[in-house]
Amino acid sequence: MSAKYELQETVEPNLLDDMFDYSLPPKIQFDGPQVEEIDGKQVIFDPKEALARDLVITDTTFRDGQQARPPYTVEQQVKLFDMLAKLGGPKGVIRQTEFFLYTANDRKALDDCRALGHKYPEVTSWIRADKGDFRLVKDAQVKETGLLTPSSDYHIFYKLKKNRRKAFDDYIEVIDAAWDAGIRPRVHLEDVTRADFDGFVMPYVAELKRRSEQVPADMHVKIRLCDTMGFGVSTPGVKLPRSIPKMIHRMTHDIGMPPECLEWHGHNDFHKVHINGATAWLYGCNAVNTTLFGFGERTGNPPLEGAIIEYIALHGDLCGIDLMMVQELARYMQSIGVDIAHNYPFVGRDFNTTRAGIHAGGLRSDERIYNIFDTTKLFGRPPRVSITDKSGVDGVALWVNTFLGLKGDRKLSKIKVHKVARWVMDQYEVHGRMSAITDEELAEQVKEHLADLYAARV
Repeated sequence: MSAKYELQETVEPNLLDDMFDYSLPPKIQFDGPQVEEIDGKQVIFDPKEALARDLVITDTTFRDGQQARPPYTVEQQVKLFDMLAKLGGPKGVIRQTEFFLYTANDRKALDDCRALGHKYPEVTSWIRADKGDFRLVKDAQVKETGLLTPSSDYHIFYKLKKNRRKAFDDYIEVIDAAWDAGIRPRVHLEDVTRADFDGFVMPYVAELKRRSEQVPADMHVKIRLCDTMGFGVSTPGVKLPRSIPKMIHRMTHDIGMPPECLEWHGHNDFHKVHINGATAWLYGCNAVNTTLFGFGERTGNPPLEGAIIEYIALHGDLCGIDLMMVQELARYMQSIGVDIAHNYPFVGRDFNTTRAGIHAGGLRSDERIYNIFDTTKLFGRPPRVSITDKSGVDGVALWVNTFLGLKGDRKLSKIKVHKVARWVMDQYEVHGRMSAITDEELAEQVKEHLADLYAARV
């Protein structure tokens, strides 16, 4: 029998302000613990436990991010690194970033970024699990390095031309060498979402955990779970090796890896890169590895700015994050030739721009209706309208009021802008125009038909 529901009339609208506080990205709230089945066992998943952990963002813009574009210059890397430090704030929400060590350009960029003196992000390096590469780490004098250790049979047998025992022993030898040199190893399980968990991953990580117990706590091995081909799935109940919840549960509960020693590194081949990273956070990975605007090999990595917004939404607080730097980073990236799609979330030209008249009408009534949060306050970017034949008088009124800086009772009604709106429609109905009206064209119409207000604005 279906439940009976009755309409509840209200004098004041229920805007769900606790969740949708317009001054912040909307909060992600949970009902409480959930019971899930993992490996045939009932497991209690409590998001509050995740939020009590030291969740952090790590960055690979200067490593994986450079595999998707021409190399950054040293000056560009230093500029980006400085802005990342300001974005992450004094609490080190952006905790680490990693660099290649193979070229003189790589090594100078690492040294110059480190010379800025920022506590966060900490500078780390990345190498293959190779003795020859390890010399570069010692020369660079970094405290932590990533070590690439392929974990699937696709890589072990077909790329490395080894068997499991040979790969296992070779990896361990280089990781031991890192400990001997006083360098913390961050072991990258490449292609882990296509690996044999019981046959290789679990014995390998268990051995690393055992060896970690013989060294000081600040040298304990870190495990980066690398979803190299984007095969990971966040939905509960999916089979290993694709299940992110099961994978992390195996690490934390079966092996005993602490969450602060686990990190997620994903790719976007199946459009799951951000949700997979967020899922890893909640299920037991303290760190999510990201790149600026998702630029990374092939389809890219979790976007750093997306993780920043997710972090704020989970904590319900800015946590010292300077969100204005998101826009600064985007402007700088574009200035050095990086193309950002117009509809890209948070920083694309059109991310808070509407062309639909009905949406423009909503924005004109109350911008909360069609704007995700206070983008003016947090990003320095007020919602705007791009005028086409679909914008209607509402769209023109919104554009004009925004252009003239008119707010509250000073806003012009649709009647007041009807001449400008008529000119717009004539462009399409009379002249057969197919492109959007430019801001410059609209400004000229405002100057002609609303001369006094235009003069006051100027």
